[in-house]
Amino acid sequence: MQDTPEHDDILLSDLDASGILRLTLNDTRRRNALSEAMLARLDAAFAKAGADAGVRVVVLAGHGPAFCAGHDLKELTAGRAAPDGGRAYFARIMAQCSGVMQGIVNCPKPVIAEVTGIATAAGCQLVASCDLAIAATTAQFSTPGVHIGLFCSTPMVALSRNVSSKHAMEMLLTGDMTSAARAAEIGLVNRVVAPEALHAATLDMARKIASKSSMTLATGKRAFYEQREMALAAAYDHASAVMVDNMLAHDAEEGIGAFIAKRAPQWHDR
Repeated sequence: MQDTPEHDDILLSDLDASGILRLTLNDTRRRNALSEAMLARLDAAFAKAGADAGVRVVVLAGHGPAFCAGHDLKELTAGRAAPDGGRAYFARIMAQCSGVMQGIVNCPKPVIAEVTGIATAAGCQLVASCDLAIAATTAQFSTPGVHIGLFCSTPMVALSRNVSSKHAMEMLLTGDMTSAARAAEIGLVNRVVAPEALHAATLDMARKIASKSSMTLATGKRAFYEQREMALAAAYDHASAVMVDNMLAHDAEEGIGAFIAKRAPQWHDR
C-alpha cells in the first residue's frame, strides 16, 4: 500500500510485514496543516486502510517540528473572496474535516497517534480522534482559536470526549499550550516517552495490538464508540448483544479453546 509519487510530499504511507500501516504527515512547509489536499489524502487513506485486510493497525505520525498545526489559515482566508464571504467554502471545509475525524473513529482498525511536536487546533483534534496516542516529551498541545477570535468548536468535539469538561474548557478558553506530561495527566495521550524512544514505544504497542484477532478489535472498537453515546441501560443492552454475537464468532471460539488448552490461538479474523 504505497502512495503515488505526486502525493509523497504531503502524506507518506508504508505498510510493514506485521500489518502496521504508518501514515506520516509530510507537508512540513505548512507545518503539516490540514489543507484541502491533506484532508482529502487522509480521508482516502483511512477509507483504504479500513477496507484492506492486510492492515491491522494504523500509526499516524508527522514529520518536522509540528505534528499538525490545524487548518491552513491562508486557505481559509482566501475563501472569503467568494460572493457569500466564504460561508459555503467554510461549511464545506469544516464538513470535510469532520468527516476525516469521524473516519478515524469509524475505521475498523485501531489508530495510534505518534506525536513529536506541536498539535494545535484541528491538529489537537486529530490526536484526540485517534484511539490511542503516544507523545514525546517534546510534544505540546493546544486549542488556540481564542487568540485569533475563532473558538475551536470542532476540535472541542473530540477533545471533550477524551478529557474531563473542566480540563477541556481550560484548554479551549485559554488557548494555552499543554505539555506532553500534562496531556498524559488529563487523558489526552496514553503515555509520554523520550523523543528517541517514541518510534519504538509506538511500534511496540502497535505490534501488541496487531497480534490480536482483527475481527475482535473491529468489534470492540465499534462497540466502544457506540455505547459511549448511550444512556447506561441502553449501553449495557447494546454491549450484551455485541458480546453474544462475538461469542458466536470463530475467533472467540478459537481463543477460548486455546486458553483452556494452554496453547497459542490461531486467528482467522472472523
